[in-house]
Amino acid sequence: MPYYIGDVIRQSEELVARTPEKFGESGITISLNTTVESVDYDKGLLKTAAGETIGYDHLVIATGTNAIRPDIPGIDRDGVFVLKNLTDGIAVKKWVEDNHCRRAVVVGAGFVAMELAEAFRTRDMDTTVVYRGTRPIKRWDKALTDIVTEELEKNGVIFVTGTSPRAVEESGDGLRLVTDNGDFDADVIVFGLGVKPETSIARDIGLEMGTSGAIKVNFSQRTSREEIFAVGDCAEAFHRIRREWVHIPLGDTANKQGRIVGCIIGGAPRVFQGVVGAQSFKFFGLEIAATGIDEAEAVACGYHPESHVTKGTFRTPSMQGRARMSIKLTADRATGRLLGAQAVSNIGAVGRINILSACLWSEMTLDQIGYLDFAYSPPFGGAWDIVHRAAQGLQRKL
Repeated sequence: MPYYIGDVIRQSEELVARTPEKFGESGITISLNTTVESVDYDKGLLKTAAGETIGYDHLVIATGTNAIRPDIPGIDRDGVFVLKNLTDGIAVKKWVEDNHCRRAVVVGAGFVAMELAEAFRTRDMDTTVVYRGTRPIKRWDKALTDIVTEELEKNGVIFVTGTSPRAVEESGDGLRLVTDNGDFDADVIVFGLGVKPETSIARDIGLEMGTSGAIKVNFSQRTSREEIFAVGDCAEAFHRIRREWVHIPLGDTANKQGRIVGCIIGGAPRVFQGVVGAQSFKFFGLEIAATGIDEAEAVACGYHPESHVTKGTFRTPSMQGRARMSIKLTADRATGRLLGAQAVSNIGAVGRINILSACLWSEMTLDQIGYLDFAYSPPFGGAWDIVHRAAQGLQRKL
């Protein structure tokens, strides 16, 4: 959505993966604006709010998430938004354009909030990010988040830390965000405080919830009722590093889980083998990516973590346009097994994190990663890639 709001993607239709008409060509009926009121799983029937009864052999719940909305006065005023789906994105962009907005306030400092800040600055709007913590992307190492903070300031985004919203008020011809650390005037305010799984229908029909608050499933995406599946952002996934079921709502995970269930229902049983938590985003001139777990999570999971930050380039010194990169690795002291990685660079960070995600998936050690066989060519990387050097640097600390 931020790319649409920032006009990188011009038409909302480009964000629609498949229209109802396209589904219809495949013999699939889509019922939009239809609320499921109740499910009788003993009879295999569901009833809609319009009174229609639909029978099923298999039921798949894919209800996604709800954006977190703080319970503060004025949260429902015009010009105040959360960002969950395309409808929200269209509403934000329409408000900004129709009202010729010049001032934006973003509340939160996670991935989506950072992308929103960039989107508003791309539209040449005065942009302020308000956050209760001390630095963006709080799970990340300070050495890397300092780079993100510098990028914020370099691009004219005001970053206000240690600040929590208290209310939204009218202010002249605009809005005012009232906080415990001063007030901020704006023409549009967007809360980017994360999401929570939408599980109301699952709870209503008695399905078991996981410890994360999302719907509990097994490796075949089956819920506590054998004939009912759950996929995507409303469901848990098995974390291969943490060795527990988690809620990490990401689009690629939803796609994979959906395909797994389609295969099962179609008579080709498969299992979803889990996630390692890989994620990335672009922020002005930076690629920012991470995978696996950090030190605090590692300790909670019973590991004995050690971490190391490596800074440098990933092209040979003779090549112009060398990109600077900071990469942090975390490993288990007892086994040398990689547990997590974070990277920030103007180019190349996502590719390195994808490599390290595969290493995590395969439970590789630092010694193995330090000597991986990469395609070497000076325009793309050195004989010793920064991944090699990062693994070897951390290995020396164990």
